[in-house]
Amino acid sequence: MPAHTARDGFAPVDLMPVLSRGKHRNARRGACFMEYASHLAGERWSDHPPCTHPAVASLARLVNDWTTDAHRSRLSPLIPSVIGLVGDDERVDLAVAVAAASSALPVASEGRQRALAVGLIRCSSRSSDIDADDAAGVRATARAALDQAPLAEKWALQQLDIIRPRPPKSFAPLYDAIVNVALAGIGEACIPDADERLERLLRTVIADCVMLLAAAEQSQAREVELSRS
Repeated sequence: MPAHTARDGFAPVDLMPVLSRGKHRNARRGACFMEYASHLAGERWSDHPPCTHPAVASLARLVNDWTTDAHRSRLSPLIPSVIGLVGDDERVDLAVAVAAASSALPVASEGRQRALAVGLIRCSSRSSDIDADDAAGVRATARAALDQAPLAEKWALQQLDIIRPRPPKSFAPLYDAIVNVALAGIGEACIPDADERLERLLRTVIADCVMLLAAAEQSQAREVELSRS
C-alpha cells in the first residue's frame, strides 16, 4: 500500500485536534476520525481524504458520530491504521457492508433488522460474482448473523421472492445504504455496550481490509511480473 507523507507546504497546527462529532472547519475546532487521519497523513484537511478507501472512511465517520463523547477518545489509536488503506476493489466495499450489517442485525430494531437481512442476503449472492474464493467466508459471516434474527431473514426472503430485484449497474449505493442503516441500528439500540460494539466493528473492518488490500496488491504485482516475463 502506498505511503502517505506530508506534502510540500503542509503546515501542521500547533495543537492536536480532539475527536468530536460531525464536520469541522479546522483542527482548532476539533476533528472527526477521518479529519484527524487527513491531518496525520499530511493531506489537506478533509473528512474524505484520499489516504483511505471510501468505504472504510465512511464507516469510520459513522462510528465516530454514533460513539458517545465519553468513549470517542478511545478510537484515536485506530486512526493511523486507516492511513494508506487505498485501492479500487469492490471486495472492500462488500466486506465493510457485511461486517456492519452482521454487527447490527442482532441488536437493531425490527424495521432495521429486516432491511439488514435483505442487504446480507444480497451481499452473499454478490460475493460469488466478485470472488468465488472469498465467497464462502462472506456467506459464513452473513449466515451467523442471520441465524440470530430468523424472523427478519424469513421476511427478507419473502420480499425478495416477490420483488426479484435485478442486479444493479453498481452495488455501491446498496453497500452505502447497508452501512448507514447498520450504524444507526447500533447507535440507537437499547444495549449497554453500543460504544464497544462500534469500536469492535471498526477494528474488525480495518483488519479485514488490510488483508484484502494487501492481497490485491500482491496479485497485481504478480500479474505485472508475468506480463514482463
